[in-house]
Amino acid sequence: MTAVVNAEAKKKLIEIVKLARGSMSQRGFGKLLGVSATAVQLWEKGQSIPDTENLAQIAVRAGFTLEELLAHLEGKPMREPVDTNELLKKIQCIPISELAVVGRAVMDRLAAAAESSGKYS
Repeated sequence: MTAVVNAEAKKKLIEIVKLARGSMSQRGFGKLLGVSATAVQLWEKGQSIPDTENLAQIAVRAGFTLEELLAHLEGKPMREPVDTNELLKKIQCIPISELAVVGRAVMDRLAAAAESSGKYS
């Protein structure tokens, strides 16, 4: 990815990589993405930039789309990441009829993701 060239964009990318990794070790995160712990370390130091496929996975793990992440790196405002714990609390309280709608949306999204990645077919 060549869009990330200035210091501010690198700083933002470092933050997003760390957000995506969370409490996972660099080694564990690298294994999840299919890269080395050294690659993750270099991303977090701003010495290397993830390729587009890894950038897309990082964006999703941080709660964003690749398009949102790229826009953020270009200086555009970014929406707040999804708070999974808060979302789970809300899901536990909604009526079953509405939960079925949410469940269907989740299944559709997972099927689309599996189909587009080819990893799960």
